[in-house]
Amino acid sequence: MTFEQIRNDIQARKFQPIYLLMGDEPYYIDELTELLTSTILPEEERDFNQNIFYGMETDVATIVTLSRSFPMMSDYQVIVVKEAQNLKKIEELEVYAKNPLASTILIINYKGGSLDKRKKLYAEIDKRGVVFESKKIPDYKIPAFIQSYFTLKKLGIDQKSAQMLADFVGNDLSRLVNELNKLILSLPEGEKRITADLIERNIGISKDFNNFELLKAVIEKNTFKANQIADYFEKNPKNNPLIVTLVVLFNFFSNLMICYWAKDKSENGIAAELGFRNSFQARDYVTALKYYNAFKCMEIIALLRKYDAMCKGVDNSSVPDGELLKELLYKVMH
Repeated sequence: MTFEQIRNDIQARKFQPIYLLMGDEPYYIDELTELLTSTILPEEERDFNQNIFYGMETDVATIVTLSRSFPMMSDYQVIVVKEAQNLKKIEELEVYAKNPLASTILIINYKGGSLDKRKKLYAEIDKRGVVFESKKIPDYKIPAFIQSYFTLKKLGIDQKSAQMLADFVGNDLSRLVNELNKLILSLPEGEKRITADLIERNIGISKDFNNFELLKAVIEKNTFKANQIADYFEKNPKNNPLIVTLVVLFNFFSNLMICYWAKDKSENGIAAELGFRNSFQARDYVTALKYYNAFKCMEIIALLRKYDAMCKGVDNSSVPDGELLKELLYKVMH
């Protein structure tokens, strides 16, 4: 089941006896756990019927024994096992998973990886409960996540502003959501749109000198603008690390390589090839196809790999990041 499907079922009070929430992205695991614990029981029943354990501090026998007990004057009892990846002999929960109690809702948080799908425990939970694997979102999908998050809050944000936030914060969703919530709190009364100006005032990202604008300058081979931004990055290295810029450029040119083999090189065709929801997201790729041929694109990807290694100290002991970026931009656009 997807995150959205599970969330909708919880909100509709369609509960399952066991939830196995696992994976490398803790944000979705925490969100579903919070939704379950705040929805299943009213607040006045939680003291008696809600228990939270940690994998390092408990054992399977305790969890099974409590799970087989009945709630006190309530339809349900809730048992949460956090950091279940540290629970010794977790596979022995299979005994309970084969015959779970309808009045017990057991929530297992398994972070930093996934339960072995070959184990019987996984099969039993999958058969009688819910298994959700929370995967890290790729960098290129973060702007879409930001737009979706604001849409749920009945707010709007343009593509440039979403990309600014994605480049600045990265794909740590917990940190990203904190920043998004800060922006929501800072909105003037009655305002329903997140703008680049609002982000600049409250997050500290320049609306004119950022990776979104740098990429645009590179796409259009605007060397003057690209060098302006590189100068700004050099003077503000803390907020503009070279590694982030390299990732932005690498993601774009990797996608551009796919575009050369697209049968339909219109905005709609490129959007379909790259799996974008909206054709306008492909506009930059259509522009880049005019300025960069496939051989140059392959050369740029090789350059980005080389400079990624250099900024990490490989074959480079003295050249600072600011100079590396300027040198790279020259080679990319010439």
